[in-house]
Amino acid sequence: MSPRGPEPPPVGEEIHLPGPSLLPVGLAVGITLTIIGLTLTPIFTVAGAVLTVVLVVRWIRETRREIGELPIDPH
Repeated sequence: MSPRGPEPPPVGEEIHLPGPSLLPVGLAVGITLTIIGLTLTPIFTVAGAVLTVVLVVRWIRETRREIGELPIDPH
């Protein structure tokens, strides 16, 4: 038999899922503005790039904070 991978968590164990967030939508808008700006005007390019960088940094910070709040021992 081949190994099936890690065992599923026992019944009743809490599984962490991230909360709802508008960061992915904002990031998509920032990337879209950057691409549109490449064809139209540098103002859109700069605005989109700044928005993209700010939202990526914010998303990383939020994820690190959520991971830091998780219990260290998974069992």
